[in-house]
Amino acid sequence: MADEPPNGEHLAVDEPLLAARAHRPSDLLRFLAGLLGIVALFLVARFAVSTTSGLETDISKNAEHIPSWLTTVAGLVSSIAVLAVPLSFAVERLIKRDGLRVADGVLASVLAYGVSLGVDWWVAAGAPSEVRNALTQFPPGSQSLTDPVHGYLAPVIAYMTAVGMSSRPRWRVALWSVVLLSGLTELASGYTTVLSLILTVLIGWSVAYATLYAIGSPNIRPTGQHLMIGLRKVGFSPSVAHGAPDAPGGARRYYVEQVSGPPLDVHVIDREQQASGFFYRAWRRVRLRSVAVRRSPQSLRQALEQEALIAYAATASGARAPQLVATSELGPDAAVLVYEKLTGRPLDELADDEVTDEAMASFWEAVDALHQRRIAHRRLTGESLLVVDEKTGYLVNLSGGDIAAGDLTLRIDIAQLLTTFALRVGPERAVATANLVLSADRVAASLPLLQPVALNRGSRADLSRLNKARKSTAQALALEQVAAGERTQQQAEEDIAIASEDLLSRIRGQILQVVPEAPLAPEKLERLKPKTVITVVALAFAAYFALTAIKPEQFNLDRMNWAWAAAALAASAMSYIAASMSLTGFVLERLPFRRTVAAQVAGSFVKLVAPAAIGGIALNTRYLQKAGIRPVQAVASVGASQLAGLGGHLFLLFTFGLIAGGQRQAEGNGEFGTSRALIIGVLSTAVLALVIAAVGPIRRFVVTRVRALFFGVVPRMLDLMQNPQKLLTGFGGILLLTLSFTACLDASIRAFGYTMSFSAVAVVFLTANAAGSAIPTPGGIGAVEVTLIGTLTFTGVPATVATPAVFLYRLLTFWLPVIPGWICYNVLQRKDAL
Repeated sequence: MADEPPNGEHLAVDEPLLAARAHRPSDLLRFLAGLLGIVALFLVARFAVSTTSGLETDISKNAEHIPSWLTTVAGLVSSIAVLAVPLSFAVERLIKRDGLRVADGVLASVLAYGVSLGVDWWVAAGAPSEVRNALTQFPPGSQSLTDPVHGYLAPVIAYMTAVGMSSRPRWRVALWSVVLLSGLTELASGYTTVLSLILTVLIGWSVAYATLYAIGSPNIRPTGQHLMIGLRKVGFSPSVAHGAPDAPGGARRYYVEQVSGPPLDVHVIDREQQASGFFYRAWRRVRLRSVAVRRSPQSLRQALEQEALIAYAATASGARAPQLVATSELGPDAAVLVYEKLTGRPLDELADDEVTDEAMASFWEAVDALHQRRIAHRRLTGESLLVVDEKTGYLVNLSGGDIAAGDLTLRIDIAQLLTTFALRVGPERAVATANLVLSADRVAASLPLLQPVALNRGSRADLSRLNKARKSTAQALALEQVAAGERTQQQAEEDIAIASEDLLSRIRGQILQVVPEAPLAPEKLERLKPKTVITVVALAFAAYFALTAIKPEQFNLDRMNWAWAAAALAASAMSYIAASMSLTGFVLERLPFRRTVAAQVAGSFVKLVAPAAIGGIALNTRYLQKAGIRPVQAVASVGASQLAGLGGHLFLLFTFGLIAGGQRQAEGNGEFGTSRALIIGVLSTAVLALVIAAVGPIRRFVVTRVRALFFGVVPRMLDLMQNPQKLLTGFGGILLLTLSFTACLDASIRAFGYTMSFSAVAVVFLTANAAGSAIPTPGGIGAVEVTLIGTLTFTGVPATVATPAVFLYRLLTFWLPVIPGWICYNVLQRKDAL
């Protein structure tokens, strides 16, 4: 785009078009705050009955002292003004060609009106009586209740909020005065309550911000033309500018050529850029100690001053960094920082063979100069390392740095730069180059910080991709070499184990070769671990489900046979012994049986937060590794157990299905629900297998995952065949596991006075268990219950028996073991067994 400035010189700007609208996280936060306010108001109305009723009584008594003519006049004025003032404002905005904001306000008001109608309907039809009494009342001389939400006031509030009145103080005062007058008039006349007024304001406010976040607010970010005009005002002579790749942190960057003077590298920071990544930064700040989190300025002015201070301090330290030549505000919502333009390429754009030791040493020298003045960069990734003339390194993007940084922050810098270089040239060269510039002891001091949580977000993603790629390549190569007879299975497993070692471990190994006494214990950076959050959420979810979804009356406890319920509990307990047998039977090494049983009980807690199949595989693999079994063999053992379990599942399904069908035919009824269910299941499996085989991308995905999961399973099974006792334990455990769960379900059905053949119950259980494993919900929640109840009902069990029986079965096999599972999980972790 190109425009003519006032002095007649041509200013050419080449940049991508900015988005017309922006989705601001601040709008989302305000919407969530309003939503929480609405929930809190309903809770107050529900439980603080005496307070709300007393408040209404006081207001009604005081309102009797207000002259009726005053109330009538105020009501008339407010009724007219509440419509006239917003309409006048809309006309004024349309005349000034600001119709886009008016349209946003109209949309928000329409949605607020719809939400108001919905809340009115819910309060009248389904809300508790306490909530209805707190939000409505009988007005004087009327027998009909007032509306819980003012259908005309909520849209006006939504309209005002969505349009945005901060820059129009006169209109803002006028509109809010009208809203306040209308609300007080309704309150004094007895046509509303205090909680109803508050609810009306919260609904209008929340709907407005939800609308703004959903459709986006008009983008007010300055364009390149605004930038050129701003540069002229501070003494530069720009002629051409083009948008460059954005700087880290979201700052927009422009390369500017001048009529007279050197080229410039201009960074534009604005409120939109400040708001980006808010939720990620908030989570990091909650999760990590403050020293491990980059400081975030609270205002645009603070952001400008922070980056300028870091830039001037870096130049004063003697580190190679771009020179900051000017700063300036660019209107009320943006600011610019003008740097000298350096000609070079970021490390990310260099090929691996172009990353020389000389360039890396140059970067280490610049970092050393910063650290000597206690300045931390905090963003030493490839995009912040500019290579000039192929051997000289400049540190750029210092906006997130720290002044007067502590030792821990400086050591994080070293760990980050080591990782950045190791990702490109390997850990050997990265550590060797660092030791040449810094002392070996300084490099070794960063070893406790070589942990993913201390690194930049992009570095963590690169580490994950690199580790997965190395492992996948090693597995594919090992499969080919074993198939060709070039390597034995044991040699292939050793190769995979070496390739599976993550990059950070390899960096630590290189450091320990030089400084064997370097500290190994990781620095504690987390104040709150994700597993803690998962634990709290899982227990809260379990408690909520137990208190709301599983109610005592659903079990029909008055007619439940407690002897059969006890038998079901015993069968459920037996399943953990069976699960331990099915695991130990496919492990050649000796495992402590009691600890293995505890690990299976711990799996009951893991199932609460992860799909049943995935959670069990991960926990058992981790348990075997902690027991001293090599990772590849641990995966192979668990894979063998899973494969045998799948085969046993299908075998038992066919066997019990045939038995059940035969029993039904012997009774003179050839149509048995379980037989039909078995046929449908077989046909569905066949169709699914055909779809996977026919669709190329799906087939490759499944083959790759299955091959990776069951790599080494066949050799493991061949080794186990030399130990028949182990195989007997493993397959016996699989059989006993199925029989235990079937017995638990059978006893649960009998506990409510209904009897069916054990084989039919087994078919029902096996079908539902397959559905629960296929649906990726924690523990198969929902899928298992629906499948069990539906299948039992399909086979002739009355719904009045099937529903409580399934609830009892799930209580004993899923919900009741959660607390023992949580205890076992934590005990095993403290003993370093998980």
